[in-house]
Amino acid sequence: MKVGARCFTVSDERKPNKRKRNTAIKLRVYPTAEQAQQIDKTFDCCRFLWNQMLSDEQEFYAATGEHFIPAPARYKKDFPFLKEEDSLALASVHQNLRRAFQKFFDQPENYRYPVSKRKNNARGSYTTYCQYFKSGPTVYLTDDGIRLPKLGILRANFHRKPLHWWTLKSATISKTATEKYFCSLLFEFEEEIPKPVVPQEDTTLGVNFSASRIYVDSEGCVGEIPPHILKSQEKLRSAQRKLSRMERGSKNYEQQLQKVRALNEHIANQRRDHLHKESRRMADAYDAVCVSDVDLREAARRMKKTVDAGYGELRIQLAYKLERQGKPLIAVKKFTPAARTCAHCGYENPDIPEKRSWKCGKCGAKIDRAVNSAANIKKFGLAQYDQ
Repeated sequence: MKVGARCFTVSDERKPNKRKRNTAIKLRVYPTAEQAQQIDKTFDCCRFLWNQMLSDEQEFYAATGEHFIPAPARYKKDFPFLKEEDSLALASVHQNLRRAFQKFFDQPENYRYPVSKRKNNARGSYTTYCQYFKSGPTVYLTDDGIRLPKLGILRANFHRKPLHWWTLKSATISKTATEKYFCSLLFEFEEEIPKPVVPQEDTTLGVNFSASRIYVDSEGCVGEIPPHILKSQEKLRSAQRKLSRMERGSKNYEQQLQKVRALNEHIANQRRDHLHKESRRMADAYDAVCVSDVDLREAARRMKKTVDAGYGELRIQLAYKLERQGKPLIAVKKFTPAARTCAHCGYENPDIPEKRSWKCGKCGAKIDRAVNSAANIKKFGLAQYDQ
């Protein structure tokens, strides 16, 4: 048995109530000047290798009509500086490009064709895999840091630590636009498969997309953007206006640009924290959640608040939080008449009402369009689940 590896003697067939699951812990790391220089150099090499492999793949396809991505080792002879970098980081670039092509071929409506990466991007990241040898793993935790290939021990701020039976699979080093470094550790472990929960009408929530807010649910609750986020967004708009009046490339411009980047990062953290709280509340309070399958890309082209609200991130968080408890997230199919159907009597209005409230032509009920759509999403989702 290799040092640090977790081996399970009982096969998966003998453990029908067990499953493997991945979880990640993201930590703030504080590299020295030499370590930061090495990390930035690895970012550049990974970006260079991605662009080089993508260009060679396109040339190979133009000549032969077949897809082929060369291995990273083939580039080390022509570009010796690649030999100085972590080989597993370069291998992860090859795997990421391969997966990007696979997703594009399998679902071209959801994924775009891989494109080259820009050199002047303020952000960067790379992934290295954890290998287990007789001498020990290549990535491991210490009392106050993380040991990584080519870097040694990075000092880290531990807000939580993994459990002893978790197996470390990979580490992703990232740098934000404000020059903060983070390390995301991916672990694998076994857990009991939760018993599937059968959704009932009383314990199911319908969630409808809202352009001006985050969501509106079937119980009439509105997911408003919190005041502290709105206040930060107003500060960002003021900082962006000030930046637009400065001379690009000047010292004042660079200082103001850092302020804008810091505000963008702060708002993203605020939004993510709020969505985690909302998704956790829904996942714990209800046995199932029905959501509208809205094309957010198309909606984002028409209104900017779609991106600011974070409805897509809310759906992602709901999916895995419900799944861990054996609860379903039901995505209602597109083009269901949720907006024009009366939730009280089922009458379908032939014309989609443009106003926020309208009156049913059959039962005469006064209907709030957003809440009515959420109630119909819940009804259509339960019917879709029973099929």
